[in-house]
Amino acid sequence: MEVRQLLVDSYLAAVAAADPLKILPPHLPSPPAGRTLVVGAGKAAASMAVAVERHWSPGAVLEGIVVTRYRHGLPTKRIRVIEAGHPVPDEAGEAAAGEILRKVESLGPDDLLIALISGGGSALLSLPAGTVGIEALKATTLELLRCGAPIQEINAVRKHLSAILGGRLAAACKARVLALLVSDVTGDEPTHIASGPCAPDPTTFGDALAVLRRYGVDAPRSVREHLERGARGEVPETPKPGDRIFLRTENRVVATAQQALRAAADFFHQRGISSLILGDSVTGEASEVAKVYGALVRQITRYGDLAKPPFALISGGECTVTVRGTGRGGRCTEFLLSLALDLAGAPNVHAIACDTDGIDGSEDNAGAVLFPESIERGLKVGLEARALLAGNDAYGFFSGIGDLVLTGPTRTNVNDYRVILIT
Repeated sequence: MEVRQLLVDSYLAAVAAADPLKILPPHLPSPPAGRTLVVGAGKAAASMAVAVERHWSPGAVLEGIVVTRYRHGLPTKRIRVIEAGHPVPDEAGEAAAGEILRKVESLGPDDLLIALISGGGSALLSLPAGTVGIEALKATTLELLRCGAPIQEINAVRKHLSAILGGRLAAACKARVLALLVSDVTGDEPTHIASGPCAPDPTTFGDALAVLRRYGVDAPRSVREHLERGARGEVPETPKPGDRIFLRTENRVVATAQQALRAAADFFHQRGISSLILGDSVTGEASEVAKVYGALVRQITRYGDLAKPPFALISGGECTVTVRGTGRGGRCTEFLLSLALDLAGAPNVHAIACDTDGIDGSEDNAGAVLFPESIERGLKVGLEARALLAGNDAYGFFSGIGDLVLTGPTRTNVNDYRVILIT
């Protein structure tokens, strides 16, 4: 098998391990005495909804509404799927979130709420609190995504600008709540997955203001005023750990990055290739993380540490990109381009970096594949890797040499997948 196909197939094996159609059914409860309402949000929402419909008890009442990213929908019969904007929220997501909240508020003690939550839900459940307004929420989200802040800090702000995130969805429900979560965050904490609509929120309005200051985010006036009012105690805080509302709420993580990485390790093992999982929660600036990986590769190739080739270094997590240029790209391609420059054409070293949702950042590719000769091939077609990296245009580089990985939406999301293969 050629190296490119080997790497892409390993990625597909990782994605398959997080397929909601496979992993969700064992977690479904028995129907309650009353109604069952299914709500949800995220890139995996449609496939999770399909899994519920296919495996729900025959004849039991079921209704619901979930919201997912544009072009991520699937046909359903009883659970309505709405498509909306991501990563920047829009009016379609605002309307869907409002409808979800109203339906949840109508439930009684004999009913059951099943919440299907996955990465991307923070933007898709875009219901601005107070007088914030959707336009101000859009502008703030765009600034947060460009500033290089980790997702946990971004979500601290989102929770305090929302009428539904940060545990507020569970707080609005009088019924038992079972939240089934596909984790796209490091640590797999429910409060961070899609900004935890059904989970206790340990952060405060003061924390949200601190994030804006720390990263120099120029938020609209309505955003700052809302957060400042909250910090003064004039706006109710999000529900906190220990709140009684969570006595009737269970947050259950059903898919994680670790499961996907272990599936990839099994894939390589079956092909006689040793591997090491470096971690499922690697964070940091993508271009800087790549340099650390480059140093590790040199240690292995020069001194034979860890294992003899063929050997695969596998990792997951979510790097960040501080956008300073005007090019196209996501964190996976930025990682690879920086790695290519650091390795300087080292022979027998190949790599892949792809987002398990099939979308690297906000582009149309999942990621890309790196070869020892990638930089040289780029130069032959007029692509100067260092300049493109400085302009945040890793997409342009890998597109120009034909090494993007294009899968379309996978309808799951357990964060980024990276492999460096030393042959």
